[in-house]
Amino acid sequence: MNESVTTTGVRDVSVATAFAGMRSVAPVTFRAGCPDCRGAFELAASALRLAIGATSRTTFYSFTCPDCGAAVRKPAGERIVELLTGGGVRTLRLHTP
Repeated sequence: MNESVTTTGVRDVSVATAFAGMRSVAPVTFRAGCPDCRGAFELAASALRLAIGATSRTTFYSFTCPDCGAAVRKPAGERIVELLTGGGVRTLRLHTP
């Protein structure tokens, strides 16, 4: 075992020990649809952008439709913001907290 107890009572744990039980995680994908061509598809987090504005009217996510190439922008409520940020979608804050 690669751990020891220090004089402060805190254990020193090696990186190998700390991550020993972890498995790889499947990449997060999000279901989306295009209002122009009506295509339905799954997008990786890297294909989406989230903009958080000062109000719900200025908070949205966007992506490019993989079927027709249209730029799509959709409103994002609190739950959508939570899901997208938790899934690793890049976020731009349009206001200061």
